[in-house]
Amino acid sequence: MFGNAAGSANWVLRRGLWGLMLVLSVAIYGSHAPLLTQCKVDGIIPFSSTSVVVLVELTKLVFSLLFLLTWDRELLGVAVSWHHIVPFALSALLYAANNNLVVHMQLFMDPSTYQVLSNLKIVTTALLYSLFLHQRLSMRKWLALLLLVAAGVSYSCGGLQDPGSPSKMQLHITLVGLLLISVYCLISGLSAVYTEAILKTQALPLSLQNLFLYFFGVLSTAVLWLSASPPWCLQGVVTGGCMHD
Repeated sequence: MFGNAAGSANWVLRRGLWGLMLVLSVAIYGSHAPLLTQCKVDGIIPFSSTSVVVLVELTKLVFSLLFLLTWDRELLGVAVSWHHIVPFALSALLYAANNNLVVHMQLFMDPSTYQVLSNLKIVTTALLYSLFLHQRLSMRKWLALLLLVAAGVSYSCGGLQDPGSPSKMQLHITLVGLLLISVYCLISGLSAVYTEAILKTQALPLSLQNLFLYFFGVLSTAVLWLSASPPWCLQGVVTGGCMHD
């Protein structure tokens, strides 16, 4: 009886943690674009996108390391070959490119339009997943993708406007914004499929794989940041200076 009670308590705890992570992930993802838009000064984002991405990747690396030390400390003694680590470099580069794109796209569309159209990455991910990983999609899934594309196209046509048109407090997107969101969705699909392929070909624990991914994320974005801005320009994230990119 006590065993069943303990099992039920663990199940409830796992479901509760899963629900909490789901709510937090939705809140964080949904607040990203609005917060970037609120940072605009006279229609311009007053900081370097690479500085933002460096801080984001560094935060993820720190949390990943903390989780590893807290729950999977025994994995620190696992011998890992460079053949397992290096493939994550390409994933990190793709994610870094997309994270920089997210910042720049806010100049060409409103946050709501970005949130709606960014869901088209589901379409590119499904297509690339089917093409490269040879996974067949059912007719129901193809229909769902078609409806998603149709919704994105109709939404874009309704909000499309010239770059010089007034856009404050209304749904809008420019032609440049459409191009950027298309590139964003393509890169997102490529990064998702490539990372999935890595995860399926390696037997490493997920916590270690996350650590490798975020390490290369920090490394790649730091190189981009240092090449685009002087070393002291991290303060541009806070003070609004160093707007080079």
